[in-house]
Amino acid sequence: MTATAQCDLCSASTETADFKVSGMPEGNDRVLALCEKCRLQIEMPETIEPNYWRFLGDTMWSPRASVQVVSWRMLKKLDTEPWAQDLLDLLYLEDDVRGWAEAGADYSSDTAIVHKDCNGNLLSAGDTVIITKDLDVKGTSFVAKRGTAVRNIALTDNPEHIEGRVNGTRIVILTSFVKLS
Repeated sequence: MTATAQCDLCSASTETADFKVSGMPEGNDRVLALCEKCRLQIEMPETIEPNYWRFLGDTMWSPRASVQVVSWRMLKKLDTEPWAQDLLDLLYLEDDVRGWAEAGADYSSDTAIVHKDCNGNLLSAGDTVIITKDLDVKGTSFVAKRGTAVRNIALTDNPEHIEGRVNGTRIVILTSFVKLS
């Protein structure tokens, strides 16, 4: 169904179409009214324009579970962007909403980059790792100490690098100096 209304994600006043959020139980709340730009980028991930999605900083706080689910999924797809990872760190979802978000998420890729810690364990975005060696952090005056826990890591395009926060600063860490917690 096409109508002129406000997009449930970006708030653009334009023609919208119904979009059913997968992975959620049947009901009215699983249907969103999306503009063409939002819908196309969700359905065709190769067309995603990362900076377009910066509005998710406001949208993710919607009281509607379906909007929260789509916001979380898009932030997960954009988690190599520092701003998106920061929003993911802030976003809290109830357990059932997080389950719906994860149930319908599609992150499959033929050219998947695999990140492994120093012991060969597979790392995923959002994992917690422990630093195994004192590391001088370039551009700062502090040392990331051995034994420091780094929570909610982000994966990069390089399988030897991850990103995380140490002393409130986002840094890049070599995977050979971390172990899965």
